[in-house]
Amino acid sequence: MYAIETEHLSRRFGTQTGVEGINLQVPAGAVYGFLGPNGAGKTTSMRLLLGLLHPDSGRIVLNGKTLDTKRTALAGVGAMIESPSLYPHLSGRQNLEITRRLLGLPERRIDTALVTVGLEKDGNRRASNYSLGMKQRLGIAQALLQEPKLLILDEPNNGLDPEGIVQMRRLLKQLAIERGITVMVSSHQLSEIEQIADHIGLIVEGRMRFQGSLQALQAMHRTALRIHCQPQESAKAVLQSYGVSAQILEDGLVVADASMPVSDINRCLVNAGIAVSGLYTEPATLESLFFTMTSTDAESSP
Repeated sequence: MYAIETEHLSRRFGTQTGVEGINLQVPAGAVYGFLGPNGAGKTTSMRLLLGLLHPDSGRIVLNGKTLDTKRTALAGVGAMIESPSLYPHLSGRQNLEITRRLLGLPERRIDTALVTVGLEKDGNRRASNYSLGMKQRLGIAQALLQEPKLLILDEPNNGLDPEGIVQMRRLLKQLAIERGITVMVSSHQLSEIEQIADHIGLIVEGRMRFQGSLQALQAMHRTALRIHCQPQESAKAVLQSYGVSAQILEDGLVVADASMPVSDINRCLVNAGIAVSGLYTEPATLESLFFTMTSTDAESSP
């Protein structure tokens, strides 16, 4: 069973494509990492799933229920899109109380939510005195008040310091493993998604480029060739002239799916006057796969 399933979901904004014909399949109980470059359609997709935008065409099913104008399918869905909506002059508990009353939920849900996100000792502090990480966790506590089966989070790590990122990672894994909640999370922090996600969805220019388990994605690109060299831009151009797709990362030049032996790649670079200081293969990381599959010269998946 899928917690989220869409069929040919499309939305345009004037002449611009938001998303086009996407077929999401998010397994129930999974942590689903939703990835893509800025402007790829991640937030648009999430807003469509939550009924905040209406699709031009397509169908959305959440926890087995079709999302329609009555929006009853959203009863088991919690969400935080971008940053949480908080009243800074109120305490964390008071912010949750407002949401609880709007939803008509029992009072005990507030304590449960605060404990779940690790804010039970800070519930009476003003939200204005919360760190960014605490505000993000309070936003998730709001989403958890109705005890959802599905949680949709748009960039929950955005702006967090390393400690906040670790806390968020633990929380999301806890929600999936201990509470059985399906978590769909978008993030630019690929290393974090790699540590928590069971499944990956990659969207580029409004279209799905890949969807499946992280293991399946890695199996498509078994190894990556990492080359430390200077100048990197020239090396990339040389490799592309030989039909080798390359992407530049901060710490070197990553080549995925090299179409020629490593020794030949090294020889081509050296003959072109490129100073190669290191060259080795390594299992493909989510970061290297992301850059390979979102590159302009990468082939689109069917």
